[in-house]
Amino acid sequence: MRPSAVMLFAAGRGTRMGALTAARPKPLIEVAGRALIDHALALVEEAGLERIVVNTHYLADQVESHLAGHPAVRISREAPELLDTGGGLKQALPLLATDPVFTLNSDAVWTGRNPLLQLAEAWDPARMDGLLLLVPRKAAHGHKGAGDFVADAAGRLCRGAGEIYSGAQIIKTQALAEMPDPAFSLNRLWDRMLESRRLYGVSHAGAWCDVGHPEGIAEAATLLAGMDDV
Repeated sequence: MRPSAVMLFAAGRGTRMGALTAARPKPLIEVAGRALIDHALALVEEAGLERIVVNTHYLADQVESHLAGHPAVRISREAPELLDTGGGLKQALPLLATDPVFTLNSDAVWTGRNPLLQLAEAWDPARMDGLLLLVPRKAAHGHKGAGDFVADAAGRLCRGAGEIYSGAQIIKTQALAEMPDPAFSLNRLWDRMLESRRLYGVSHAGAWCDVGHPEGIAEAATLLAGMDDV
């Protein structure tokens, strides 16, 4: 059975954006006339998910005001400190109220198939504790890394210079209760899953653009306009 809840990560400071995030949070930066958080919400709504949680921290009032018109969205405000992906997800668990869950970063745009629906179709909880949506390097725009994971023939992952993690996944959350620190990365859960050989990946059928830096705004707009889709 596919998850019914999604965590949208929207709490970061967006420091790589420089002056663009001095007075505006990154999730409200517009790409092709639409705020990044709205691009993410459109994917969530298309996937038909029943429960949506958005974490906030930096300039939280602006994000929360922007989301006031979405009654299905629940807010998990991180204060006084930013909790990173693992700590943020752990704090939001009472609002998500289910396990496993989708998570989706709010600082990217996509073409091709809906990333959440792709994950749902490939999800097999009997074999998997986590399923990451990966992007081949030729389809990854605005990202200069060498890659994050390599998949075997069955889709089981190991770390390496292969495909790029897109910021979309399905993850079981029980192990979060064992993490003593309030702030930590989901990499700690992934490491456990890698050791038990229960972390899997599936490749995105389309293109993706990381909008984590100023140059990514124009690259993302070009991608969405269909002028650079491979």
